[in-house]
Amino acid sequence: MADEAKAKGNAAFSAGNFSDAVRHFTDAINLSPTNHVLYSNRSAAYASLNQFSEALSDAEKTVELKPDWAKGYSRLGAAHMGLRRYADAASAYRKGLQIDPANDALKSGLADAEAATSPFGEAFGPEMWVRLASDPSTREYLQQPDFVKMMQDVQKSPNNLNLYLKDQRVMQALGVLLNLKFQGREESPERKRPAEGDDPVKVEKKMQPEPEPEPEPEPMEISEEDREKRERKAAAQKEKEAGNAAYKKKDFETAIHCYSKAVELDDEDISFLTNRAAVYLEMGKYEDCIKDCDKAVERGRELRSDFKMIARALTRKGTALVKMAKCSKDYEPAIETFHKALTEHRNPDTLKKLNDAEKAKKDLEQQEYYDPKLADEEREKGNQYFKEQKYPEAVKHYTEALKRNPNDPKAYSNRAASYTKLGAMPEGLKDAEKCIELDPTFSKGYTRKGAIQFFMKEYDKALETYQEGLKHDPNNQELLDGIKRCVQQINKASRGDFSPDELKERQAKAMQDPEIQNILTDPVMRQVLTDFQENPKAAQDHMKNPLVMNKIQKLVSAGIVQVK
Repeated sequence: MADEAKAKGNAAFSAGNFSDAVRHFTDAINLSPTNHVLYSNRSAAYASLNQFSEALSDAEKTVELKPDWAKGYSRLGAAHMGLRRYADAASAYRKGLQIDPANDALKSGLADAEAATSPFGEAFGPEMWVRLASDPSTREYLQQPDFVKMMQDVQKSPNNLNLYLKDQRVMQALGVLLNLKFQGREESPERKRPAEGDDPVKVEKKMQPEPEPEPEPEPMEISEEDREKRERKAAAQKEKEAGNAAYKKKDFETAIHCYSKAVELDDEDISFLTNRAAVYLEMGKYEDCIKDCDKAVERGRELRSDFKMIARALTRKGTALVKMAKCSKDYEPAIETFHKALTEHRNPDTLKKLNDAEKAKKDLEQQEYYDPKLADEEREKGNQYFKEQKYPEAVKHYTEALKRNPNDPKAYSNRAASYTKLGAMPEGLKDAEKCIELDPTFSKGYTRKGAIQFFMKEYDKALETYQEGLKHDPNNQELLDGIKRCVQQINKASRGDFSPDELKERQAKAMQDPEIQNILTDPVMRQVLTDFQENPKAAQDHMKNPLVMNKIQKLVSAGIVQVK
């Protein structure tokens, strides 16, 4: 049961339904309170809901239960990051890396935590552009592409600030972000009040300052190395644009050449690699695509590139791995890669690719496992155990038979019988219905289903099932006997031949049936029931309506209405 709740939680999390995921993981924890994975999963779901205090509590429980599990420290660090406890986050990530030094998620988390604790961590945060746009001294710089590019570079990695300290615009921006005041031009002297007897008009003219000429922009001091770097970046962007144009025209060879040139000119922009990987993917060169994606991820980690860019590279790699898959096992690395991409950035397209890959893997597993001959052998083993009254063993072999041949109605019928013997009525009912779905003419399916409904004291439903079976096999003695038993119980109910406790139990069970609930809330049926008590003539008229009588019979069978 805990595994089932966990599976539901995982499915809800993958679909982005984080509240449902929390609920399912909570159900699983109640059933298995020492399972560290469940607390880890719920911590991730809470974090996705920005409920970081709850995420922290679950992460701490995860580490407590499994202190040698690196992923627990990843959850712990993420929760601390959400609560802006950056030093604690860094400490958690370091502990995790002591257990798993090669863990990319822990490395990335540690880098983020350390950046957040640096003096410039907040200065170059998300509010940077708002503050620059709000200050008159830096507002105009945002219209200059080279300035924007430099600030984006610094925002990605504050350590890159050293590359641009000679640019006066960057220094001015740094002053605004750090609330430092730079000496500027002197303010105009305050106006003096006119002396008594002075001509107000002349005084006003004298008080108006002479217009100052616009200052000439001072030449920026740029080193030869910086100038060369800018030129190479600009050239790389032109090559990228040319590659994009060629890609749209499906001129893949030219696109590869342009993107390769861009990579040579500037190795600090991983979009050149991901774009080239996209071309390789279109060309069917999946190995080359994967190599470029791996390079993009590795270089992106070093440069602390945008998580979306890294996620894009991982998604592209996963797509290539899916294209290369030839058996169900080949889908495993693709699925793992998609999961990694989603931890970087939750993209709907990536999520769809993950779901498609998981479905394709499952379908292939069924195809690879399909073997009707072995299925028959497993079913016979199940039959032998059933005869020996070893019902759990019988269920095991019937289940294996269905894995080998999921379209065998006999295996579903036999497993339904085993479930019935074990008292697992809902599971048995489900198998009986599947048996009928696969072969509507197979009478065993109806006898299994009718027997289960009879045991569940749903006599009217069991009667309908037996009657439906007789349409396909009119002389089947099991079906005829089933009808006889149901009629006896229904007549017994109509006479009220039940003990008070038994009647109360039947009525309580019936009130949970949606069909009974609909009948009792139907205004027409409520009037009919009233007429049966107060207006005998109207009741006789209702008796002529077969639909009404059918509903009355259901209420009688359920013990809700008693006929005297």
